Amino acid sequence: MADGNAECNIKVLCRFRPLNESEIIRGDKFIPIFQGEDTVIFGTRPYVFDKVFPTNSTQEQVYNTCAKQIVKDVLGGYNGTIFAYGQTSSGKTHTMEGNLHDPQGMGIIPRIAEDIFEHIFAMDENWSFTSRLVSWRVVSYFEIYMDKIRDLLDVTKTNLSVHEDRYRVPYVKGCTERFVTSPEEVMDVIDEGKANRHVAVTNMNEHSSRSHSIFLLNIKQENVETEQKLSGKLYLVDLAGSEKVSKTGAEGAVLDEAKNINRSLSALGNVISALAEGTKSHVPYRDSKMTRILQDSLGGNCRTTMFICCSPSSYNDVETKSTLMFGQRAKTIRNTVSVNLELTAEQWKKKYEKEKEKNRSLKENIQRLEIELNRWRNGEYMNTEDELTSEKNLPLVPPESEETIPDICSPCSPCTPCTPCSIASSIVVHISDEERHKYEEEIRKLYKQLDEKDDEINHQSQMVEKLKKQMLDQEELLASSRGDSEKVQSELGRLQSENESSKAEVKEVLQALEELALNYDQKSLEVEEKTTKNALLAEELTKKMTRLVALEAELSRIQEVSSHQRKRIAEILNGLMRDLSEFSTIVGNRDIKLPTEITGAIEEEFTVARLYISKIKSEVKSMVKRCRYLDNLQMECQRKMEETGKELSSCQLLVSQHEAKIRSLTECMQNVEQRRDSWRTAMTL
Repeated sequence: MADGNAECNIKVLCRFRPLNESEIIRGDKFIPIFQGEDTVIFGTRPYVFDKVFPTNSTQEQVYNTCAKQIVKDVLGGYNGTIFAYGQTSSGKTHTMEGNLHDPQGMGIIPRIAEDIFEHIFAMDENWSFTSRLVSWRVVSYFEIYMDKIRDLLDVTKTNLSVHEDRYRVPYVKGCTERFVTSPEEVMDVIDEGKANRHVAVTNMNEHSSRSHSIFLLNIKQENVETEQKLSGKLYLVDLAGSEKVSKTGAEGAVLDEAKNINRSLSALGNVISALAEGTKSHVPYRDSKMTRILQDSLGGNCRTTMFICCSPSSYNDVETKSTLMFGQRAKTIRNTVSVNLELTAEQWKKKYEKEKEKNRSLKENIQRLEIELNRWRNGEYMNTEDELTSEKNLPLVPPESEETIPDICSPCSPCTPCTPCSIASSIVVHISDEERHKYEEEIRKLYKQLDEKDDEINHQSQMVEKLKKQMLDQEELLASSRGDSEKVQSELGRLQSENESSKAEVKEVLQALEELALNYDQKSLEVEEKTTKNALLAEELTKKMTRLVALEAELSRIQEVSSHQRKRIAEILNGLMRDLSEFSTIVGNRDIKLPTEITGAIEEEFTVARLYISKIKSEVKSMVKRCRYLDNLQMECQRKMEETGKELSSCQLLVSQHEAKIRSLTECMQNVEQRRDSWRTAMTL
C-alpha cells in the first residue's frame, strides 16, 4: 500500500436522453435547460454537477470525458467504480453497455475493455502484467436479482454470499472468474453474461433490466526490476431503474421484481444520505447486498464516478427531480483513496528498521518522562529551567510518523492517515513483540470468527429464504386446498341434492326394474313355451317332411307304375282298336263269314277286354284321385311348413328382442348400482 492517502469526492455526471417515440406521440414537454457544461435547470431550480451531457451527446464524448481517466487510475493501482443511476427507461444500460459491437454506439464497458488493453500494450516493458506473463486477466460478471446474487457466467450459482477479506474489504465469495487476454474475450464474457441477465417488458421499456449487474475487472501488475506489485479493481455497475407501478403496469412476478428493485435503491439512498450528512456514526451498508458490495466505492478506498440518467419528459418530472437530488447528495461524499502497492521484502526491512529506531527513541523519552513523573509524585521540586531542558531533550517526532504505517501482516490493506491522537497512543501504550503477535493472532481469530459468522448468517439467510419459499408453497398449497375444499363442499352439496333427487329416480328405476324383471320372467316363460312349441313344431315338421319325402317317393313310384300301365293300356287299346277295325272291316264287307264258335269266342274276348278296360279305367281314376290327394297333401304340408317357418322366425326375432332388452336393463341396473356406490362413497367422505 502506498504511504500517501488522498481524499476525493465522488464524481457525478448527469446525462439526459432525447424524448422517445411514445413521449413525442403523447405530446410531452422538453423541460431541462442546459447552462454551461456543469449546470442544468429543471423546472425552476438549477442543479450543478461535474459534467452535464445534453441529449445530443455521443457515446464517445461521454466516455472520453468521464471514464477514460479511470482506466489510467486503475492501471496506476487505484480501485475504481462507475455506475449508472436513474429511473427505468432513462438510458442507464445504453450508457453502460450500449450496442456492444457497434464502434459508434458501444457504451462505457466495451470501450473500457478496449482502452485497458491499449494502455497495457503501450506501457513500459519494465512493468510486466500478470495477464501478459500468463496470458490472462481476471473478470467476473454477476447480478443482484430479488436481493440474491446470481453468477451470470455460471447460472447454477443463484445465491452467492458477500464476505470480507482480512483487510475488511467486501467481496462476493464463489463468483466465477475468467481470465482474458484480449478485448474480444472480454466482449465474449459480456455477451455470455448479458444473455443470462433478467429482463422484462413494461409499459415504459421493452427491455427493462430487472436486476443490478456488476462487471468486475481485477488487474494485477508486477515490476520485474523492483518486484513491486500493483493491483486495481474496476467495478462497472448497471443499476436497475426505480419504477412507479402506475406507469410501468407491472403485475405478478414483474411487480415483485419492481418491489425488490425499489427496496435496494432505497437502501442505496439511505447510504448516500448517511455519508452526505457525515454526522451519523452508522452507515447502513448491510441493509442490501448491493450496498454491501459497493461499500468500498461509497466512502472507501475507490475513485467513484456516478452517472445519473434522466428523462427530459414532463411526464417523468417527479422522478427526474428525485434523481437530480440524489446526484447532488452523492456529490458531497468523499472517498479516501490510496494505491494498492505491495512492498518488497527489502522495503519492508528498511521500514522496519526505521520504525524500530523511532520506537527506541520513543522508549527513551517514555523512560525519561516516567522518571520525571515519579519525581513530581515524590514532591521533588523542578524549576522551569529543568522543565525547559527536559522539553528540549525530547526528540521531535519525524515527519514520517504522520504517514500511514502499514501492517506487516497486511501489506495490501487500505490504510487511513495516522492522527496525532493515534501517535500519542502509540507512544504511551507499548506492547512487546510477543504481545503484538498474540494480538495479531487474536485479531486473525476474530476475523475468522467473523467470516464464520458471515457464513452462518448467509446459511441462515438461505435457510430463511428456503423456509419462506416452503412457507409460500405451503400457503399456496393451503389456499389451493381451501379452494379445493370449498369446491368439494359445493360439489358435495350438489351431489347431496342430486342424491336426494336421484333417490326418487332410483326408486322409480327399481320399480321399473321390478316390472321389467316380472316382464322378463313372463317373457322368459313365454320364450321357453315358444321354444318348446318351436321344438315340437320343428319335430313335427321333420316328421311331416319325412312323410312328405316318403309320399313323394311313393307318388313318383305310382306315377311310374301309372305311366307304365298307361302305356300298356294304350298298347292293348291300340291292339284292340286294330282288331276292332279289322272286325269292322270284315263285318262291313260281310265277305267273310265266321263260324259261330269263332264269333262267340271273339265276343267273349271282346267282353273280357271291355271288362279289363273298364277295370283299368277305374284303376286309372283311382290313381288320379290319389295323385290329386297327394298333391293337395303336399301343398298343405308346404303351407304348414311355411307357416311354421314364419312363426319360428317371428319367435326367434322376439327372443333376440327380449335378449337385447334384458342386456340393456342389466347395464342400466349396473350403472344405477355404480352411481349409488359412488354417491355412498362421496357421502362417506
